[in-house]
Amino acid sequence: MKITPLEIPAVHLIELEQRQDERGFFARLSCQTELASAGLSGNWLQVNNSLTAQAGVVRGLHFQRPPSAEVKMVRCARGAIFDVAVDLRKKSPTFGQWIGRTLTAENREMLYIPEGFGHGFQSLAPDSEIIYFNTANYAPELEGGVRHDDPDIGIEWPLPISFTSERDNALPTLRNFEPMQLV
Repeated sequence: MKITPLEIPAVHLIELEQRQDERGFFARLSCQTELASAGLSGNWLQVNNSLTAQAGVVRGLHFQRPPSAEVKMVRCARGAIFDVAVDLRKKSPTFGQWIGRTLTAENREMLYIPEGFGHGFQSLAPDSEIIYFNTANYAPELEGGVRHDDPDIGIEWPLPISFTSERDNALPTLRNFEPMQLV
């Protein structure tokens, strides 16, 4: 695994190191030893799979509050997505800033999103499927989010937005939400 810190240093791009032969390839999706050597958590308690049928759909921006704040590692297994992390940590110098990367089945890159970040994505192709690893189990009572179209965050979605859920449209803006205080 090649682990590279991005413009918001807590967020990392993970590139799979493939071992190829005439059969195809093999690559590790996660390795606790390699993640730990980069100062990252790899203690996955839950692995989720999601399919988005249409291009242009936006899901998010979601997070879990402590004590179920979670690290996520996201990979696109089919199709393509624009994956976004927004810093929602109360005392962070990058509070409210976002970072996005195009993840595709072909590039096999993953985005490592630490605790205290909102996560969302836009499907760039029909039937885009993602797999994401989580360090905490889902706790609906601790779930939160901020709006995907908040002008104070200013995410530049690559496609016109074709659909968002009523639930995501009802999320607060950055100005109307209580930032996360991580323990």
